[in-house]
Amino acid sequence: MQQIVNFFLRNKNFLLYLFLLFLSLVFIVQSHSYHQSKFINSANFLTGGIFSGVNNIRQYFNLREENQQLLQENNRLKSLVFNDEDSLVIDTTLAKKYNIVPAKVYKNSYSSTNNYLTINKGKRDSIEEDLGVITSKGIIGIIDNTSKGYARVMTVLNSNSRINAQLKKSDHFGTLMWDGKSPQIVQLVDLPKQAPIMEGDTITTGGRSIIFPKGIPIGSVISLSLDETENYYLVNIQLFNDMTSIGHVHVIKNLDMKEIETVNNPDE
Repeated sequence: MQQIVNFFLRNKNFLLYLFLLFLSLVFIVQSHSYHQSKFINSANFLTGGIFSGVNNIRQYFNLREENQQLLQENNRLKSLVFNDEDSLVIDTTLAKKYNIVPAKVYKNSYSSTNNYLTINKGKRDSIEEDLGVITSKGIIGIIDNTSKGYARVMTVLNSNSRINAQLKKSDHFGTLMWDGKSPQIVQLVDLPKQAPIMEGDTITTGGRSIIFPKGIPIGSVISLSLDETENYYLVNIQLFNDMTSIGHVHVIKNLDMKEIETVNNPDE
């Protein structure tokens, strides 16, 4: 403290000069509109530059996070490539069979027995009932109702949901359903006990329906047991998707759906 006092005593004349200079500048700015406008513009330029710099830094770090998310999505969607801004198709052998349309989630329920999503794509976007819905991490559910601009998705967290699923490492398959308990865990039933399954195995869509192509990720096995008949497994699966935090989805459309339905139901 004594050093600070000594500093002011030693430099009192110079500090007094600075103080008087500051006062004179203030009086000049306040009494002349021209100087006042120049001062305000200079201050705005300075503060604007500071805020711009801070914003650029913030955007830079956000951009790195967004790029990481995009990289993760590209790695998970190894079989998907973008055609244009509004749609993407599955490449190689599936290129002519499936079209995928991105959509934004407007509403998401996950705490009831029968849960749904609402997305911002509907009939005007060629979205119709019985189309599959996924994200970059895996399966979400099936569209069960549509309007002109919106659609409702019955998610895998719905007691009425039944989806064909299989072991990734073999062709053994069963039915994916939900017991209504945890929003992170679903069940695979009717999986034959001959299936070479163990904890940590990956479960994917089975491809035995016209809704989902084979190989869409679902989750990983966290526990398993035989049912009452001891002929089938009851498997608990940890979902890859966090169903409580879904922002964007992709709607899968099988371009051969109508033809397949006609073949399977010739009398209708």
